[in-house]
Amino acid sequence: MKPWIKPAVFTLCLLPLAGLVFALLADRLGANPIEALTRETGEWTLRFLLLTLCMTPLRKITAWRWPVRLRRMLGLFAFFYVCMHLTTYLWLDQFFDWPEIVRDIVKRPFITLGMLAFVLLVPLAVTSTNAMMRRLGRNWARLHQLAYVIPALGVLHYWWLVKADVREPLVYALLYLALMLLRWKPIALRISRMPA
Repeated sequence: MKPWIKPAVFTLCLLPLAGLVFALLADRLGANPIEALTRETGEWTLRFLLLTLCMTPLRKITAWRWPVRLRRMLGLFAFFYVCMHLTTYLWLDQFFDWPEIVRDIVKRPFITLGMLAFVLLVPLAVTSTNAMMRRLGRNWARLHQLAYVIPALGVLHYWWLVKADVREPLVYALLYLALMLLRWKPIALRISRMPA
């Protein structure tokens, strides 16, 4: 992998944050800035989760090795944006009113799913280091199979949130299904036999 690729991708991953900070300071987040922040950070979480799933098919189709080396960084950025998403909800939306937050999680299925996705993402972030990979051995790969489940929960979380206009969640759902199909053995074998 060329030495400039990782820093370039790292910088690109920070651009959504920079855009949100600028929009907040310039008062360009609309009538409900808290809702806009919550929604944007949630969507960027989902985008980064799907980007991590793109890396292996991209390597197989192009025969480039470097996309897989970006997977960890993209996954950690997904965790970074989901932490921002959750913090916006807990702090700016609910003001850390824990009884109300618990009621929200129990009563509103889309929040239940979102919290479940976050809880499942935490061990993936914690075990993303080389030392944890060595320590867990084969169990590391089993644990990180959750990377295929979490985006599905994220898509459903978004779908149930919007309720009526499901066009955007539908796009994410189709992207997720396409990426899962690329991992289906017959299709994966065909891809691997394609000339580079």
